[in-house]
Amino acid sequence: MASKTPKIKITDVAAYADVSVSTVSLVLSNKGRISTATIDKVNQAVAALGYVRNTAAANLRTSHSNLIGLVLTDITDPFYTEITAGISEQLEQQGYLLFLAQSNRNPQKLIQCVQSMIQQGVAGIAFSPVREATATVITMAQQAGIPAVCLARAAVSNEVDYIGPDNHQAAVIASQYLIEQGHRHIAYIGGSGESLTRAERLGGFGCTLIQYGLPFKNEWIVEVDNNQLDAATTVQQLLIQHPKITAILCHSPTIALGAIYGVKRSGKSVGKDNYIGQQVAIISFDDIAEATLSQPSLTVVSSPIREIGQQAGKRLLAIMNNNDNTTQHLILTPKLICRDSA
Repeated sequence: MASKTPKIKITDVAAYADVSVSTVSLVLSNKGRISTATIDKVNQAVAALGYVRNTAAANLRTSHSNLIGLVLTDITDPFYTEITAGISEQLEQQGYLLFLAQSNRNPQKLIQCVQSMIQQGVAGIAFSPVREATATVITMAQQAGIPAVCLARAAVSNEVDYIGPDNHQAAVIASQYLIEQGHRHIAYIGGSGESLTRAERLGGFGCTLIQYGLPFKNEWIVEVDNNQLDAATTVQQLLIQHPKITAILCHSPTIALGAIYGVKRSGKSVGKDNYIGQQVAIISFDDIAEATLSQPSLTVVSSPIREIGQQAGKRLLAIMNNNDNTTQHLILTPKLICRDSA
């Protein structure tokens, strides 16, 4: 009796093409971002060996759950709370559920979270970047053939779909508004020197001041932790040392609420009547419910945060349904909301 021809396996194709089994799998399932040269090598190996793909088994292996992984840096941050609401709205309509985790800005934690989600067979991943881990996460998702979308406050790698706010433009809008109200001595309070969001905002702030021929002084740009008490003390000291300052651009609503107290402690009031020397205008980035309740209510430049989440959900669905391998960046336009603090 003639011996049976051994069945060609995916491992044989990988060895023949000199690539990994996962690469062969991605090429056969038309997933991931694989180079044309590699795709050609795999297809040549398939043809040469006469490999026949078991479609039914492949479908079983690659079937994903109805879970979408969402890894945020801090789930208590109002920015990310709104994003979660937005992405959830979109995905739940299509029968998906969120698998939520937080990285606490720890690179290793982000990698571990994404690794666990991939092992659970999530259908897609949305994540907030941590600088030292973003590239690794992108590679992990690509190798697993899982679509990934980055939700960020500042620009990230060109290798991943990214949805976020226009920090530069937000600062331009805020700065121009203050200048049009007659302010010539404007400070920027809050954020960390390592923050890309702060860097983008300071870029827009500085460009606008220079455009109008106004001073851009380093001593008027102060780092502060996101804490009302620290912000109040910092603003009080700043205004006592530099009484010329008549307006303050605040990195967050928390900083702005603290700044209101700091202005009052320095013997001045907060508002938009612009009594030079007596009153200080305050503008914050981002909007929160408390912004309308403070005394005075906060003028803000706000990005459509919930829409960032909604667009991320739409983008993940589009990639999963259409196998769209093009990388897209969506930057959402901010708007000025005028209240009583400026």
